Amino acid sequence: MASSVSSRRLALLLLAATFATPAAWAHAHLTHQYPAANAAVTASPQALTLNFSEGIEPGFSGATITGPQQEAIKMRPAKRNEQDKTQLIIPLEQPLKSGAYTVDWHVVSVDGHKTKGKYTFSVK
Repeated sequence: MASSVSSRRLALLLLAATFATPAAWAHAHLTHQYPAANAAVTASPQALTLNFSEGIEPGFSGATITGPQQEAIKMRPAKRNEQDKTQLIIPLEQPLKSGAYTVDWHVVSVDGHKTKGKYTFSVK
């Protein structure tokens, strides 16, 4: 009898795990970016390029950059690459000076889930 109860609990646990797993993957996770996290680039990028694990909604997605003196860096509006709906491109208004920069990004995936994160890079 105890074996039957244990088997039922195990079956319910496996069933719950099966249905819970897709929800965890239903968010747009940052897969890679340029400039890369913790990278030291020799020249200022012209834009941030952020790539995600699934399609994103450009109207609800974007980023801010904070510079070496904690100043906000001016950027142009973010645009989704229409050939790759997982890629967000954010042009910079002017070249970045030498120093460390922090990128705070936020996106809404095509299924409506919100995700955000942060990374740093530097310009030599």
